Amino acid sequence: MFESLQEKLDGAFQTLKGNSKLTELNVAQSIKEIRRALVAADVNYKIAKEFTDKIKEEALGSRNILKEVKPGEMMVKIVQDEMVELMGTQSVGINVKGNPGVVLVSGLQGSGKTTFCGKLALFLKEKRKMTPLLVACDVYRPAAIDQLSVLAEQVGAKVFKDIDSKDPVKIAGDAIAHAKVHGFDVVIVDTAGRLAVDEEMMAEIENVKNAITPNETLFVVDAMTGQDAVNTAKAFNDRINFDGVVVTKMDGDTRGGAALSVKYTVGKPIKFVSMGEKMDTLDVFHPDRMAQRILGMGDIVSFVEKAQANFDEKEAKRLEQKFKKNKFDFDDFLGQLNQIKKMGDMKSLVGMIPGMGKALKDVDIDDSAFLKVESIIHSMTPHERGNPDSLNMNRKKRIAQGCGRSIHEINAFVKQFEQMRKMMHKLSTGKGMGNMMKQFGAMQGRK
Repeated sequence: MFESLQEKLDGAFQTLKGNSKLTELNVAQSIKEIRRALVAADVNYKIAKEFTDKIKEEALGSRNILKEVKPGEMMVKIVQDEMVELMGTQSVGINVKGNPGVVLVSGLQGSGKTTFCGKLALFLKEKRKMTPLLVACDVYRPAAIDQLSVLAEQVGAKVFKDIDSKDPVKIAGDAIAHAKVHGFDVVIVDTAGRLAVDEEMMAEIENVKNAITPNETLFVVDAMTGQDAVNTAKAFNDRINFDGVVVTKMDGDTRGGAALSVKYTVGKPIKFVSMGEKMDTLDVFHPDRMAQRILGMGDIVSFVEKAQANFDEKEAKRLEQKFKKNKFDFDDFLGQLNQIKKMGDMKSLVGMIPGMGKALKDVDIDDSAFLKVESIIHSMTPHERGNPDSLNMNRKKRIAQGCGRSIHEINAFVKQFEQMRKMMHKLSTGKGMGNMMKQFGAMQGRK
């Protein structure tokens, strides 16, 4: 996410390296590179110029105040502050109060609108303890109703649909009445999208909104379409005056234009960002955290929040006892892998750790890395999973045949597992900490 923009901005800051202070000349050079980076990220030139003009003014105004701060570090801080301001200063929650609360979801076809509806249903179920009803109001796109039904099943939600009706206004109204009778406390209305903005589409979404008066109207934009997404958002906002924006496909090859420009252009906050197809990959948008990620600082707060959300205190205590007794087994290991996978895709998680995103920018990190380990463990018998020491050569050969891996791969995995088990045993008993830190230092120093 934002790798290209991050790299170009880093280059702009590097122009200040070696300078003892900010001057009009080196600030102008850095500003020029920052503006180029923003335009390359598909940020509108007018926005990029206004943004960099503010940075220039702030940089020149502070050059004689904090002399002990290096010019490059000062410029990073100024850019970060202005970027947070550009994207909205703070996170804005979603309004789902009502009986029931009603959320109207709009956007172009292919923007990830229907997938977002499923993700929002899961988010409200888990975070707000609500009972959502998804409403299929896309009566044009083939299989749209089926797609929403599949997503609803994945997240444990119900769908209201009327396959005999072609009137979205009637369907939405009937769904809200159904929700009131059957105890649903939030209704999420998935509307039709088109390949481009047209009068028929605008009139329809306007009619639906006027008929159901939603608590919250959200517009979904595809991050990969850059400035086009922002222009589309403006067209929708002029017509239906939505409450907030959802930026999808943030895990793709996004240049950053949409996330950086949309708040400035339409004056409405980004409320959510969505990454990937998994239903649990929806996050509340925090401008300060996003600015940190764009600038390569990571997002440790979001990382910790994800870890806490998947933390099971009872399980942690159980594992602690197993580590102390050196009884940690393959079933336990598999359970921990599943916990990590619940946190989200690995590349996104690594990008949240300060310094790691830049360090591993050319490394292909992929969730399929888990598949090899899982296939090996699943090829073991219950006895073998619970008793790692029982793995002799005959058992390893059978496991290799079962998972389609070589004996070398099985041996390598078992060896790594044993090393990890010994390390965790030492940690849990308080022994060998100093020695382990030395080993870690030696590993860091290896070429």
